[in-house]
Amino acid sequence: MEYHNFRNHLSQILGVPIASLEVCSTFYEIKEVKKNEIILREGEISDSTFFVEKGLLRMYSIDKAGKEHVIQFAPENWIISDTTSQLLNEKSRFYIEAIEESTVIITKEGFFENLSKIYPDVAEKNQRLMFNHIKSLQNRVNALISTTAEERYMDFLKKYPNLMLRAPQWMVASYLGITPESLSRVRKELAKKKFEI
Repeated sequence: MEYHNFRNHLSQILGVPIASLEVCSTFYEIKEVKKNEIILREGEISDSTFFVEKGLLRMYSIDKAGKEHVIQFAPENWIISDTTSQLLNEKSRFYIEAIEESTVIITKEGFFENLSKIYPDVAEKNQRLMFNHIKSLQNRVNALISTTAEERYMDFLKKYPNLMLRAPQWMVASYLGITPESLSRVRKELAKKKFEI
């Protein structure tokens, strides 16, 4: 099987020449993940980053009352990981689970360092990706504390097109920080507004 999405990521985003992509194959492994399979658990120390070639993953935490809180979704072409666990060698506070049957490219610790030895520009481009990830997380925290449920939902639709068709509504509501009932109300109100326009 050709892993076009990952190959495109390496060549277009990180600048690895297409003709040299086979050299990179020793730096990662491919895993077929079943629906509902957990690939990272709370309490484990993560040494991996997961690139979604096909399918859909989510990262979530579970509070003391047993309630799940979705932190991130990762459809095709997205990267998901517990960066804090990786960089600080700390136990993860999160789970990463497949919502659909998925094909995941797993890059281990040292992947980008090894790639940078062959292609020096990779380090700078990967650092830029990391900064964009931090920016995205900061924007998400700010949105959770300063925007309405409707605004968060509209932003969700821009960030994750078509995900409402793939993820259960209760997971989307969890990501938005609202109840499934509130999400239903928001969707009904938006449908009315569009109808009136």
